[in-house]
Amino acid sequence: MIGKLHSWGMKSSHMYSAGIASIGLAFASWAASNRLEAAGVERADRWGIFIGEWAPTFFAIGVALRLEESHDQAAMEASGQRGRAEERVGAAQSTMR
Repeated sequence: MIGKLHSWGMKSSHMYSAGIASIGLAFASWAASNRLEAAGVERADRWGIFIGEWAPTFFAIGVALRLEESHDQAAMEASGQRGRAEERVGAAQSTMR
């Protein structure tokens, strides 16, 4: 699942932003429910908790995407070093001839 999100262009920063936004949204939904509904504080608490539970999920997906990004970066660096080494070997072989 994380690989698919990564291939679609989803970045860890997107998930971290969604986690932070869900914390703000949890507070806003609690405040709105507390003011606008006559159901009382218990219902407002349920709304705040429900939306607040999304934040850890978004942060966990962000961490997993960060790992995918670091694997991609390491692979690119390794292939870049491999390419430079092959160029040096090719240059050395051409000077030996």
